[in-house]
Amino acid sequence: MKTLDILVALLLVVGGLNWGLWGLFQFDLVAAVFGGGAAAVARVVYILVGLGALYQLILWKSIQRRRCETC
Repeated sequence: MKTLDILVALLLVVGGLNWGLWGLFQFDLVAAVFGGGAAAVARVVYILVGLGALYQLILWKSIQRRRCETC
């Protein structure tokens, strides 16, 4: 599960940067990299970021417990 946790963290960083750039400059980084907001690959990235956020939200307590067990 650690690999999945790292992947989700990376997706959330990408999503956070994308929202920050959008808020500051109205620039959509994902759309720019993957060929527009309506491009299939960009939509997949948006979906993965959303699923990653849901994963973090639902499993937040169990992730914290696993992290503290290795302390």
